[in-house]
Amino acid sequence: MTEQATLSATTPKPPKGLRYPWDVPPAEGEAIEVAPGVLWFRLPLPMKLDHVNVYALDEGDSWTVIDTGFASRRAKEIWRGLMAGPLGRKPISRVVVTHHHPDHIGLAGWLQTEHGAELVTTRTAWLTARMLTLDVQEVPVAESLSFYRKAGMAAELYDKRANERPFNFSDVVAPLPLGFTRIRQDDVIRMGGRDWDVHIGNGHAPEHATFWSRDDNLVIAGDQILPSISPNIGVYPTEPMADPIGEWLEACERFLPLAREDHLVLGGHKLPFTGLPTRLKQLIENHHSALRRLLAYIDTPKSASECFAPLFKRSIGEAEYGLALVEAVAHLSHLYQAGEATRVLREADGAWVYQRKG
Repeated sequence: MTEQATLSATTPKPPKGLRYPWDVPPAEGEAIEVAPGVLWFRLPLPMKLDHVNVYALDEGDSWTVIDTGFASRRAKEIWRGLMAGPLGRKPISRVVVTHHHPDHIGLAGWLQTEHGAELVTTRTAWLTARMLTLDVQEVPVAESLSFYRKAGMAAELYDKRANERPFNFSDVVAPLPLGFTRIRQDDVIRMGGRDWDVHIGNGHAPEHATFWSRDDNLVIAGDQILPSISPNIGVYPTEPMADPIGEWLEACERFLPLAREDHLVLGGHKLPFTGLPTRLKQLIENHHSALRRLLAYIDTPKSASECFAPLFKRSIGEAEYGLALVEAVAHLSHLYQAGEATRVLREADGAWVYQRKG
């Protein structure tokens, strides 16, 4: 057997299934190099999902950073420490935001105004974030309260929400100045010495950007693809007849032919992982399975708040209730819009109740 034949015969194939090259994340204020010139660090979040992953790509004389964390004094101090430490005092020339959620865009405006960074994101992400940041509400608006009623929100939680100041984007998102650079499907962007194909996802957030390196095995996935948790997919008062479940499943199916076992996926939360084809198939099947369970469960009319059991298979506390409710609405509305369920307003409480057809 020739040396070349020996090498070919023994070259290992990438292992299938999810694998985590790093068992633990970087400590606060520290970074892990996940690929040449690509640093991974974390910013804290004041919630059950207590962190967001942020990445920095070396541009030689500056850095491109992916996502930012919430706007808070603590987060700014962590950023200043990162700039002085792992980032080696080189400037941040560009901030790339995967999607409009506040844990990802929160400090983008601060990096623009205080540090002169260029903001790069999708048009929908920028417009949505800027609109929500400017839309400060001291009391819940009528449309939100109507949405909660129609979702069947528990009476005690509804009364509490109706009488307290709602969450505002501006609480945790720095003001966004005018001006950004748009990315869209099929663009190619140069970051960290690599060319990246832009592929747009939907469902978790509209026009969510993901980046697939042409030069090595890296995929920057934001929250579109996560390893050990499913991205939250919800319907909100802003677009009560949206179908984010359908949009998210379409994106997963579209990404599947692009996915390789050796792709190192850098997500917005949890740990970097390989085994992307397996994970996409899991996520697709998990939601189809949830829809099947839900369809079987609504043999009698039920509101969104009455459908937590088949969807989540665990008890839902007050801290998780809001996210669980909008996700239940999303799944039920998907069945309704697909023609598999009916819905009517229940006279007793004004909630939409859904029932399996036939």
